[in-house]
Amino acid sequence: MYPEEIVEPMREELVNAGFNELKTAAEVENTIKKEGTTLVVVNSVCGCAAGTARPGVIASLQLDKKPDNLTTVFAGVEKEATEKAREFMIPFPPSSPSIALFKDGQLVHMLERHHIEGRSAEMIAANLTGAYDEFC
Repeated sequence: MYPEEIVEPMREELVNAGFNELKTAAEVENTIKKEGTTLVVVNSVCGCAAGTARPGVIASLQLDKKPDNLTTVFAGVEKEATEKAREFMIPFPPSSPSIALFKDGQLVHMLERHHIEGRSAEMIAANLTGAYDEFC
């Protein structure tokens, strides 16, 4: 578990962009199963989360088409919520950071850590906006 003073600014980056934090397994399950589209960001303290994942996902929301629900869980902090979110992301193995798009409770698009590392925030945003165009 990471100290809250380290995690807080990383949480706030997404919360300030309109994301709702999911802190329990029940919150995750209820949110993902909602009708419509739900974006789940598995947040992390790693450099690729700070450098490209969070900036990329925030940039992806600048156009008209975007998910109905913007949510986040924090790996290494909200263990129960993160584990539940990852259950919905099967068959993909757990990775942090990662970004998943669900439509009517079904996983329709996934960015794993290896899709994030070494890519720019702009590339991540473009990938996500393509998914929004298709599913939102």
